[in-house]
Order: sequence, then structure tokens, then C-alpha cells
Amino acid sequence: MVYTASFAFFEALWEAGVRNVFVNLGSDHPSIIEAIVKGQNEKKGQFPKIVTCPNEMVALSMADGYARFTGKPQCVIVHVDVGTQGLGAAVHNASCGRAPVLIFAGLSPYTIEGEMRGSRTEYIHWIQDVPDQKQIVAQYCRYTGEIKTGKNVKQMVNRALSFAMSDPKGPVYLYGAREPMEEDLAPYQLQLDYWRPIEPSALPPSGVENIAEALVNAQEPLVIAGYTGRNHAAVQELVNLADNVKGLRVLDTGGSDMCFPANHPAWLGLRYGNDPSIKTADVILVIDCDVPWINTQCHPKDTTKIFHVDVDPLKQQMPVFYLNAIQRYRADSYTSLSQLNAYLETNLKDKLSSELFTSRWSALQQSHKEKLETIASEATVDDQGHFATPYLCSQLKALCPNDTIWAIEAVTQTGFVADQIQATLPGSWINCGGGGLGWSGGGALGIKLATDTEGKKQFVCQIVGDGTYLFSVPGSVYWISQRYNIPILTVVLNNKGWNAPKRSLLLVHPDGEGSKVSNEELNISFAPTPDYSGIAKAASGGEIWAGHASTAEELGKLLPEAIKSVLSGKSAVLDAHLEGPEGKYGGGKGRLG
Repeated sequence: MVYTASFAFFEALWEAGVRNVFVNLGSDHPSIIEAIVKGQNEKKGQFPKIVTCPNEMVALSMADGYARFTGKPQCVIVHVDVGTQGLGAAVHNASCGRAPVLIFAGLSPYTIEGEMRGSRTEYIHWIQDVPDQKQIVAQYCRYTGEIKTGKNVKQMVNRALSFAMSDPKGPVYLYGAREPMEEDLAPYQLQLDYWRPIEPSALPPSGVENIAEALVNAQEPLVIAGYTGRNHAAVQELVNLADNVKGLRVLDTGGSDMCFPANHPAWLGLRYGNDPSIKTADVILVIDCDVPWINTQCHPKDTTKIFHVDVDPLKQQMPVFYLNAIQRYRADSYTSLSQLNAYLETNLKDKLSSELFTSRWSALQQSHKEKLETIASEATVDDQGHFATPYLCSQLKALCPNDTIWAIEAVTQTGFVADQIQATLPGSWINCGGGGLGWSGGGALGIKLATDTEGKKQFVCQIVGDGTYLFSVPGSVYWISQRYNIPILTVVLNNKGWNAPKRSLLLVHPDGEGSKVSNEELNISFAPTPDYSGIAKAASGGEIWAGHASTAEELGKLLPEAIKSVLSGKSAVLDAHLEGPEGKYGGGKGRLG
């Protein structure tokens, strides 16, 4: 029986719980391809699902979406240096979004004259032989390692996955030339009990006491969260904290996960680092958050007590980052919130039952009611029947299934989207983890594959800006959707170009020359606009549903059709032509969509 290093590589993935491998294959993968065929023939389903991805960024975005939704590691295989470069901004997103993904790339063969199986056989093997391939992605990865021999290939895979799955989680990169990946081995297995990720860390007892007492004694306590909802169980613990300390409010300044439900009175919504609550709070708990506020736009009072709890409080991959926190803790958010709740319920229950907290709760309920009424009033249609993002998203919320998972990449429109969607279920809102636009096409496919394979087969809706939609490589996304029967609803927010660069310009030069000219003159206009849904339909071989809506009447007719198509198993792309507000919420995460 032939048992190569490449076959052992796939065995190691399966044994470690990796169920999907998103591939873009090349001349460095003969033994990989042989191992795939052998595994599919011999393993009787005990072998990872192979998903062919015509574009590398889509491949990694799919793995990212799957891993982000399930918390389970996934694998991507790409082709030498050029395939590694093809991953593009998806590596940045996986790193910033802390997605546990193992990337494997081949290397050009290092023997020329046939000395070993796998020696160079093609012209391109010289051209793609580069000095240090890992440096293309190393600064974004938690670990990089070369497979130099097949004899420890399973150990290398599990070492990489140990990094990927230990906080702060993120992508890892393995690479190996054809010769070691072709190596014949005696079959072997590892004892996986020795290869577990690092256990989550907790707050020290003094930290629990200090934070709990500060929140209870505050006049206006505030929690600022960013990605606590990555662990779905942490959502309930944050709700428990808000229930225990009545009057405490929760602001999301990350938008990458559903951290706190919109139907709770303490919900302040999603704002990118600029909200009045930041300016007035006297105690702030920043928890699992990369950008709690943007100092030039908004910051706490000098007297505010700030506590920072994070799996990465130093933000080790950001050269410039600091908060005026009086205490900082490297700790898991779910564990920390559980500790805080236990302390409050054991030691401060009587104080928290006082009339002061009862009155704060009543005030909080009233302010929440008023907030929801204000949000509802923004979902309007003008005299010509045109609509903007608030109305569009109010209709999506009303018509899509209640347990829809929202894959969001709306950039300057994200605040409007979050206000109207009002997510309440853990895991039901997943935004791009970083600033590399184009995540949501592959991300939505990965989320849908995950919920169909391991979850409740939930409906998935991607809401994406028009510029971002083009970054997502729709020609690859909708081919994959059709090929593997992964139906998603895509709604393109068509505001005819990139608005984020204009916002960035006006924040620095509000009265400059650029403030006086058109989007065409700023070189951010997409007029005449592409046929976004037509691109997707062509990529699927004409199979998916495609439509355009410019008025509320058209939207009312077409949106139910699009949803019905997805529920029946065919993806749908609705190009929604927007009129109205252009991103009043600030802090766009990249170029725009």
C-alpha cells in the first residue's frame, strides 16, 4: 500500500477535526492530488471534503467563514508563491478576525536531475523558486513552518493547529516541496490528547473584585465589546452582566460578531468608535475589542476608570495601540464574564437589588424604547419611491427567516444595517474580521456550508457594498455556489461607487478641493454601474436568480422572489439601487463598498 507524506497530511487534518479543505491546485501538488483520490476511494467518508475554489481569496474567505461560525479549524491549499499571493487580503482578514485556518502551500522542487520522486519536471519550477516564500504571509500568521520530511508531517500539522486554535486564534502557514510530500512512510498515528490548544485564561481574583466593584459603584457604567460573541456562550454571560448591574449599557465597536442582543434594554447598537456613551461613562469595561474609540472623534473623560480584558490586550500585531486603562488583563471573555457574574451574585446581590438600580432599569427600558422608535422612523421611502439602506434592511429583516445568519460587509453603511437588522441570536451576525474588502462572498458560502453541514441549515444573507462585491471575486463565488449547491442570498448596496474614500477625505480636509467636486472627479464613481447580479448569473452558468430593484415597489415584488429562490436551493443576487444617506456612522473599514 502506498502511504505518502501527503496522505498522512490529510489523515492528520481529519484526525484533528478538520472537515473541509478548500483547494486551488497547481504543479506543486502531484502527491496531494494522488492522496486526495486515494482518500476519497479508501477512507469511506472519513476524509475531508474537498472544495475546488477558482480563486485563492475566495478559498480562504470560505474557510474563514466556516471557522468563524463553528469555531473549528479549516484548511486551504494553494499553489507555491503565486497562490500564496493570491490569498491577498483574506490573510489580513483571517488574522484580524482571529479565524483558525491552516494554509498549506507547495514549494518548487529543490532537486533538478531526478534525484528524488517529485524533482523538477516543468519550466515553471525554476520561475516559482523564490528565496523565502513564507515571508509573503508570515506577519499575519500565528505560526509558519516548513515540512522538511514526511516522517513528522502529522506533528507539524498538529503543531500548526495548536497555534491556530490557541488565543489569540488565527491563520497558520505550512509549506513543503514536492520531494518531502512524495516521501513514502509507514502509517502512523499521534495521541491527540497531547496536541490540545492552550486552555482559556481567567481573571485573577483581585481583577474580578476590582472590575465588579467599579461597575456597581459607577454612575454610568459602560461595556464596549468587539468580538466577545465569537464564543456564542459569551453572549448570554454579557446579558447576565447587564441584568445584574441594571443601568449598565453595552456598545459594540467591532461589528464582527453578534456580541449583545438588540432586544435587551442595555443595547446601544454598533458604532465604529464614536458614540455619546463613550464621552459620558465614568467606568468602562473594554472587552475583546480592537478599537473601542477613535480618539480624534470621541474619547472618554480624563476621570473615567477604564478596565481592559482581552485575549490580546497589547494588540501585538499593531505597532501603535494604547488605552488609558488602569488595569489590563490577558483573559478569555466568556470565562471573565462568568467570574464577574458569580462575584456579583454572591457578594453584591443586596446592593444590586436596591431602589437605585430599579430606577436605572426603568430609565434604561425607556431609552431603549425611544432608540428603537428612532431607528424605525429612518426606514422611509421618498416621493419617487426610492429607498436607502435603512428601508432595504427593514424589509430584509421582515421577510427573511427569523434565524437568518447575516454575513455583512457594508462598510460605511454598516451602522444603518445593524440598526435595522437588530440581531438577537448568537452567531447570527458575522462581519469581516478585518479591513480587506471582498470577504463576504466566500465568507457567506463558508457560513452556509457550515450551517448545512454541522448546524440547523439556516438561511444565509450576504449584505455587501457594490465596490466590495467586486473585490469578492463574484465570478468564483457563484460558480462555487452552483457547483456545490450552497444557496445564499446576496443583496448588493448599489450606491454607485466607493463612499469610504470620500468620508476619509472629508474627515481630514473638510473644506479642501476634494470637498467641492463630484465622485467622478474624485475617481471613486462606478458610473455607469456594472450589472452586478448579471455577473453572478453568468458565473453560475445562468442558473441563479438575478434582479434589480430601484423603487420600493420593485423591492416589494423582487425580494420575496429572491428569498424563495434561495429557500428552494438556488442562490439569488439582488442589486438594490440606493438613494439617500451615505454613511453617517463613520469608521469605514476600508475602501468602500
